[in-house]
Amino acid sequence: MPQDLTQGFLRSVNPATGETMEQYEETDPREVDAALTRADRAFTSWRRHGFPERAVAMRRAGSILIERKERYAGLMAREMGKPLAQGRSEIEKCASACEYFAANAERFLAAEHVSTEAKESFVTFSPLGVVLAVMPWNFPFWQVFRFAAPTLMAGNAAVLKHASNVSGCALAIGEVFGEAGFPHGLFEVLLIRSEEVARVIQSPEIVAVTLTGSAAAGREVAGTAGRVLKKTVLELGGSDPYVIFADADLAEAAEICVRSRLMNSGQSCIAAKRFIVPSEIHDRFVRLLVEKMKARRVGDPFDERTEVGPLARVDLRDELHRQVEASGRAGARVALGGTVPKGPGAYYPPTVLTDVHKGMPAYAEELFGPVAAVIRVGDEEEALEVANDSVYGLGAALFTSDIARAKRLAAEAIEAGSCFVNTYVRSDPRLPFGGIKDSGYGRELSSFGIREFVNVKSVYIG
Repeated sequence: MPQDLTQGFLRSVNPATGETMEQYEETDPREVDAALTRADRAFTSWRRHGFPERAVAMRRAGSILIERKERYAGLMAREMGKPLAQGRSEIEKCASACEYFAANAERFLAAEHVSTEAKESFVTFSPLGVVLAVMPWNFPFWQVFRFAAPTLMAGNAAVLKHASNVSGCALAIGEVFGEAGFPHGLFEVLLIRSEEVARVIQSPEIVAVTLTGSAAAGREVAGTAGRVLKKTVLELGGSDPYVIFADADLAEAAEICVRSRLMNSGQSCIAAKRFIVPSEIHDRFVRLLVEKMKARRVGDPFDERTEVGPLARVDLRDELHRQVEASGRAGARVALGGTVPKGPGAYYPPTVLTDVHKGMPAYAEELFGPVAAVIRVGDEEEALEVANDSVYGLGAALFTSDIARAKRLAAEAIEAGSCFVNTYVRSDPRLPFGGIKDSGYGRELSSFGIREFVNVKSVYIG
């Protein structure tokens, strides 16, 4: 059980100090039911609002985010340790998603006419109802807004069950939507434990579920939803491979790889995790990687100079260290870091493991923290084999000066929901985001994401 739970309350713990900052009373079952009823009633009204009316409220939500950027960046720093600069960027990205879907939802969901034998035939996209979102702590604002902006613009209502250690962020998001002018009840926040999610899914008001989290959590949610025939979209873990070819600009590749590996202190599903490097450039790349990882400043997330903050919880830090130690016992070499620092907080140093091979946690498992696993390969064929040798399939990146080859491999050879060339993997409101294999199914963002929670209806006039 995570360390942020006490009976009847959800605790907010500062991961830099270990101190409890706030206790939030759990939403009791009767209030949960009342919130679901409010959301359902709000949906019946909201679905009749036109896209221009919806866009006004969504744009206002984006404006509120920008107005409170400093406050919300500080809130994320306190609750899950995100460095302030990264928190500001996260809020700006949320505001951009609000603007993007306010501007494009009507076009994405416009009826599509299809030529058939009928006098007229077309496809419409209508909202479904109340969608439950089960969200994680690592991007506490972005994960919610990348779901909520398209979902609400499509005409649905939303209910949020956020990670318990970011309850303050959850309530702040609820305030944003409330103050932006969305109808009362259209966006509800439930402060409940994971064990209570199944009952909410089974509630008649809920028509669909989206979850971002672990594969284990995805299986639980999908299983519960499947038994009551409710649609799910799952964005789960990732162990993204970054393949560095011999013709790449190694200094630039190493800089990009370090930026991706240490994004959000390494706590990102789409952070670079496995660095796959041919023997001929292996030692040079490792030297660059170690040099650049070592140069990153670890410290208090409220210090503007900090680039790597603490992990979100001590138990998560300890699990990461277990994976590092187990990989070391299996033959991996620690080229940098790999020790738990003394003192309070959930800190872990930027770490580089080399000589990583099959059978190690660093090869097969997701390392959710600032640990880079370097895997030596012989040629392109082996590099692609290793890249795809994972239960995950979220993102991937290729580094090479041969763009024609990169385009071919990215499109045809890499098993992932996205593949980036000569840059790091990231989500963008304009592009579909999601994975395959144990990284989940369905898509968020773009025209594909907004159509996940609508009724795709064929209309045929004979």
